[in-house]
Amino acid sequence: MHLYTDATDRMARALADLCIDRLRMQAPLDETVPPEELLDRAGLTVTETGIGQDEALRLWEHVLAPACLSIDHPRYLSFIPGAPSKAAAAFDMLVGASSVYAGSWLEGSGAVFAENQALRWIADLAGLPEEAGGVFVQGGTIGNLSALVAARAAVQHVRGSRPERWTVVLTDETHSSVKHALESVMDVDVVLIPGDERGRLTGGAIREWLSTATDVQRESVFAVVATAGTTNLGVVDDLAGIGEVAQEQGWWFHVDGAYGGAGLAAPSVRHLYDGIERADSFIVDPHKWLFAPFDCCALIYRDPVLARAAHTQKAGYLDPVTVEGEWNPSDFAIQLTRRARGLPFWFSLAVHGTKAYGDAVEHTLSVTRDGRALIDAADHVRLLVEPDLSVLIFERVGWSDADYATWSRRMLDEQRAFVTASRHQGKVCTRFAIVNPLTTADDLAEILDSMR
Repeated sequence: MHLYTDATDRMARALADLCIDRLRMQAPLDETVPPEELLDRAGLTVTETGIGQDEALRLWEHVLAPACLSIDHPRYLSFIPGAPSKAAAAFDMLVGASSVYAGSWLEGSGAVFAENQALRWIADLAGLPEEAGGVFVQGGTIGNLSALVAARAAVQHVRGSRPERWTVVLTDETHSSVKHALESVMDVDVVLIPGDERGRLTGGAIREWLSTATDVQRESVFAVVATAGTTNLGVVDDLAGIGEVAQEQGWWFHVDGAYGGAGLAAPSVRHLYDGIERADSFIVDPHKWLFAPFDCCALIYRDPVLARAAHTQKAGYLDPVTVEGEWNPSDFAIQLTRRARGLPFWFSLAVHGTKAYGDAVEHTLSVTRDGRALIDAADHVRLLVEPDLSVLIFERVGWSDADYATWSRRMLDEQRAFVTASRHQGKVCTRFAIVNPLTTADDLAEILDSMR
């Protein structure tokens, strides 16, 4: 299996050709296939003697790959799509073939150096200090969890004691993974502060809670999580007001910008992020709106020393890598082994320059504004929330859950678009999440017309 033979060469070249074809083409939407149908099409693929490279490649190309939706299709508008640049996707092939271990400086100094330059660009966008830094982790879930683990350790160190129960301040629009991580993984309580009319967490609402909270409740809080671009609504919390309260109370201020943090690169919306420079930690997923392939989340700390104190693992076999002054990415998150997941993002940034990234984000915002105008002009759909970024959440007037489901299924079956239902304030609706620079206003117009 580990020798490069003539057969290996044929396989590698066939795979390279498939990769190039995929880069060249506009991705099909493809389909979701029930398990029993996939079993019928593919059969048993893992056997004692193997099915051979030709058959395995055939199954992937003609059976399994078409059963995976293409998140980079211009009309994939559900959840939060992705749209990796060609440079990032192509370089990801090389990363996969290179067997680079990027958990320590000792083993991957070149990769870590490159990743850190990409992290520095993001930190500068957020206005974080020169010493800020961090690591690329798997996704926003791991990034948020790692930041909050560091937050708890740092606040406990400062206070010198811990309450009977720790607490973190959130709101209903905070990403579901944050609440799950706190309650199910960290065994930490949450305080849910009501959002404003657009679901935004505000400093004023937190002050109102503080005015009625008991001393025990106030002293149990170690962090507040603000969101820079909520997943469902695409709105940005009151970062300035929240950061001010956090500083006054001695709380760790974490900003979840998994989706929306990319908007920092767009001058037209940069003002929405005022106050993010106060953050003690911040995440953004380049695999969402910064055109990197999965899986890539940038986790950045204002003071990485605090994160290192919380996350560095100690063991005799790790002594050679825990060297003072070396930047070991595994010291900044709940991981040890890690691939160099930030390299495709770095390569694309290096190739195209940061201005191209800002221009691409601005373009998607322009298409979003065009989409909003289309919704406003139509009589069969109604905008539900004033957009901050590139999410448009709206309803088809008079439709039920079943109507949305039937329409969504038909659009995918016809390979026209992938748009699913959502909910806002308990009512079924739908939404466009626009992060792909290839998505056009004409795409949105056709989808809206299909709802008549």
